[in-house]
Amino acid sequence: MYTDIIKIGISACLAGEKVRFDTGHKKSNFCMDELGKHVEYTRFCPEVAVGLPIPRPTIRQVKVGETIKVCRPDGTGDVGQQLTEYGKKVATEQAKELSGFVFCAKSPSCGMERIKIYNEAGTGNTSEGVGFFAEQIMKHNPLLPCEENGRLNDMHLRENFVMRVYVFKNWQKLVQEPLTVHKLTQFHAQYKYLLMAHNYQAYRDLGSLLGTYVGGDINLIADEYILGLMTGLKKPASRRNNCNTLMHLQGYFKKDLSKIEKQELREAIDEYREGLVPLYVPLTLLKHHLKVHPNEYLAKQVYFNPYPHDLKLRFGI
Repeated sequence: MYTDIIKIGISACLAGEKVRFDTGHKKSNFCMDELGKHVEYTRFCPEVAVGLPIPRPTIRQVKVGETIKVCRPDGTGDVGQQLTEYGKKVATEQAKELSGFVFCAKSPSCGMERIKIYNEAGTGNTSEGVGFFAEQIMKHNPLLPCEENGRLNDMHLRENFVMRVYVFKNWQKLVQEPLTVHKLTQFHAQYKYLLMAHNYQAYRDLGSLLGTYVGGDINLIADEYILGLMTGLKKPASRRNNCNTLMHLQGYFKKDLSKIEKQELREAIDEYREGLVPLYVPLTLLKHHLKVHPNEYLAKQVYFNPYPHDLKLRFGI
């Protein structure tokens, strides 16, 4: 089902490359051993790219007046400008070919958020910085799904990131060819229930956006649509929203299932609602009924299979 090559950017140390200041690495087993079976990685170490050696003294963000430097603890060797320029170059050239990015947490160059910014005396810090390289990637590619290695240990955030990567890849594929209203509407139809599970208001807003389109530049509508879709999907689906979506899907089979089958499905959804079973349990039942009672519209719903099954991401949520 997933035959297109998906490219994801990754901090090189997370890929197992010994590029850290102490010649070590921070290999992400999930990224390399599990997700890596399905994607290709483009590796980046911005610190090495701007000329820092291996090994090297540690660097950190230091606020001097109104300026933030990326330098050694003693204030020397500022590479902030070089990291910014390298980030812009990657962001505007290579990142356009990517469908996601995994950054190294806490890094003054690659961290997405909560990076320590030290005062000039080195006696205090605040956790409000953004890695200089990561900042440029995210700034110039606001739709790009991005995550940090530490946050990927959270099963809900892991599932959400991978799901968004696959959604964004499908969008990139769609817009390779001239876009039409029909293509955009068909694309949205596939994602309706996935979006419903993540953000009901976005589900309604995007449906209204497409439903009221009366002509004009389709690309302007497309830009508004994909921003709304990727923003809406960024919030992990709650148990309550998933249950609401499952019940909507259940309604398609009300004329096909026996009394016992309906009860079994209701019980599976209730057990998921109560946290007794993971999401894949009621979903497996629904997919079984879909095979027995085919429905062309439901069969196209990405909600059933948003990414390869062997990643087992719905076993833990």
